[in-house]
Amino acid sequence: MKRQKSVPLVLVCTALSVAGLGLVTSQASAQTAAGEVNVPGGDVNLGTVELPRRTVANGETLASGTYEIHVTAASAVPDAPGQLPVLERWAEFLQGGEVRGREVVSIVPPSEIDGVAKTAPPASGTSRVEMLKDNDYLRVWVNQNNTHYFIHLVAG
Repeated sequence: MKRQKSVPLVLVCTALSVAGLGLVTSQASAQTAAGEVNVPGGDVNLGTVELPRRTVANGETLASGTYEIHVTAASAVPDAPGQLPVLERWAEFLQGGEVRGREVVSIVPPSEIDGVAKTAPPASGTSRVEMLKDNDYLRVWVNQNNTHYFIHLVAG
């Protein structure tokens, strides 16, 4: 019975990897293992994005629409294996000054983006919202001063 329940989880994880959502590379692992990265600390305002459809962020439904995104200083807990806490933090989606949802944001320093991205990144100061894997997942990719912020949401 336990094996039957774990098969869908394994399939989803495999699908996410195939879709290019894995952000760990040998170059990234080497830098994070050394403990030296240069990314903004504290709260970071990433600007606004337009979500083209309803999504789920950390179990909360986000309606389609425009959201401000703020990265908090709070590290994602539990820590992501092989990553520094400063690279896995919480992002908040705000409308009208109110938090409508939160999700983990993966931060990729400028020196590591070439080993992570399979496509050209958005220009500095801009963002890109992409549907992935048969329109089941939505990726928000923000490039702020060549530091890259990835937020992955489930389409819902």
